[in-house]
Amino acid sequence: MRKERKNAIRDRIIDTAGRLFYKQGYVNTGINQIIEESGVVKSSLYASFRSKEEILMEYLITVGEATDESMLAAAMKHKDPKKQVLAIFDQLIKIVETDDYYGCTFLNVISEIPKDNQVVTEQIKKQKNSLRSLFARLLEPIGKEDLANEIYTLFDGAMIANKVHGELWPVTSARKTVERLLQ
Repeated sequence: MRKERKNAIRDRIIDTAGRLFYKQGYVNTGINQIIEESGVVKSSLYASFRSKEEILMEYLITVGEATDESMLAAAMKHKDPKKQVLAIFDQLIKIVETDDYYGCTFLNVISEIPKDNQVVTEQIKKQKNSLRSLFARLLEPIGKEDLANEIYTLFDGAMIANKVHGELWPVTSARKTVERLLQ
């Protein structure tokens, strides 16, 4: 029972911090705000996490796993490798059209942290490489796995341009480009 309670507190901290990191940025989110909004006492937070960066790391791992599952699930609705890749872009279109989309979690964080923060940078690279690998795996049966880097670059570029412009066209344009690449 005690372990379940500790996990519940830990999950509440991660959920609260993640929501705040995503909406207002990692740098703009303070420990005291996380404590206040999560409803935990300071000692519980520090019993679960040694630092704000440790909370961030757990959040990035959690979001990375959810993102990977979401993209794979979208792709697996189809049998044709080309349609699988395009389905990932369709999934991105659905995501960016939601009212609570504030950009890619990983791209947002990487833009805020110092360049020499290797721990966070490596976690973000791990998640981004997971997407690149997914594109390569999906395209391997048709011998087009060498396009994975280009497709990944279009995917991330579309997210950045969407955040800059606040419009859907960057994502739909990237999808059209990928469709032409896969012909």
